[in-house]
Amino acid sequence: MRARPPPAAAAAAAACRAPLRLLRTGLAAAMSAARPLKSVDYEVFGRVQGVCFRMYTEDEAKKIGVVGWVKNTSKGTVTGQVQGPEEKVNSMMSWLSKVGSPSSRIDRTNFSNEKTISKLEYSNFSIRY
Repeated sequence: MRARPPPAAAAAAAACRAPLRLLRTGLAAAMSAARPLKSVDYEVFGRVQGVCFRMYTEDEAKKIGVVGWVKNTSKGTVTGQVQGPEEKVNSMMSWLSKVGSPSSRIDRTNFSNEKTISKLEYSNFSIRY
């Protein structure tokens, strides 16, 4: 039979496991709760179809760490929604306004329905068809 560790050793071991518990219960969710979350809809005008704009948008969103979606419209624009911590959404808004894919030409980007949200509605960023 194994001897039990002294109470101080058990407490120290439990303290070492606390960060692991945070990771298992969703460290990202715990961190997001501390910062305001933002949601915004967007529509990008210009030469944004046939230039891999959706693919680059998905890649950039994942790199920045925001969730939402992007899709082409029948009128030749790209539309979507971005959600995440305010500063990350702001970075994505800047990218959608000024950068885009290498072969794109952004004439203007309209943002609408900008609001603070209590939780994310999406678990990732995806291309919609």
